[in-house]
Amino acid sequence: MASIGRRSILTAAAAAVVGVPLLTTVASRGNASGVADDRYGSNTELYRKLADREGSDWARRSRQPSGSVRTTLLAPHGGGIEAGTSELCLGIAGCRPELPSRPLFSGAAYGYWMFEGLRSSGNSVLHVTSAHCDDPVALSLVRNGDFAVSLHGCRADQLTDAPVDPAGSKNRAVVVGGRDAQLRSAVKQAIRGSFTSAQITVLDGEDVPGLDGGDPANIVNRTATGRGVQLEMTAELRDAMFGDASSAAKRRETYDASGAWFREFCTAVRSAIGGHEN
Repeated sequence: MASIGRRSILTAAAAAVVGVPLLTTVASRGNASGVADDRYGSNTELYRKLADREGSDWARRSRQPSGSVRTTLLAPHGGGIEAGTSELCLGIAGCRPELPSRPLFSGAAYGYWMFEGLRSSGNSVLHVTSAHCDDPVALSLVRNGDFAVSLHGCRADQLTDAPVDPAGSKNRAVVVGGRDAQLRSAVKQAIRGSFTSAQITVLDGEDVPGLDGGDPANIVNRTATGRGVQLEMTAELRDAMFGDASSAAKRRETYDASGAWFREFCTAVRSAIGGHEN
């Protein structure tokens, strides 16, 4: 893994543009949520109106590895907003959730950006839809790379119109969307190769209206190629990634106590990214 500081020069410069302090706070307890009617129209608006709450109510974390980075991992609704997405973002990027400066896997170390809700409850009001994400660090990382993968949380009842009933997998399902059809196919194939259909139901975003991730304005599609992949994971699937998913602290402690689900899932997505880059 490349040697990486707590913040890159890019992060510092971009943060200075919006006049906010740098922060590496780890998220605390929160419940998964998907909110259509956001209270804040953009990240910039949230940062301005809740400037005095950074570090207590919300945080943002990012990393750009040394050298050229073709793929960026994103968790726009991390921490307690869509629980488990921060840890999965870090894991797929190649970092240990409990200590991001240390590698979880050998091989590629991807860049990442995440926005996290830190409140003990009520984190859903911090949700900013991906099409309205205007964080300068996120935009810089994504625009300077060819590909991006974003991690999101959804509810099983949002999949009722899908062509495959996720009940057989106990509602553990992932919707693989986004505008990068080739990477989307590779991710689906990799997950299906690592898990049985009874473990995880894998759906294509084109078959799940509202969770397709196809909006060109979606932060994951604002890459140099104009394409990315969005993973929408049910709460049941995200819970299965941890021995105890009840809080950020518990998730960091127990991702290796999930019967290898966390590592297997991260490995599958990483293999799809690696193959796509090459």
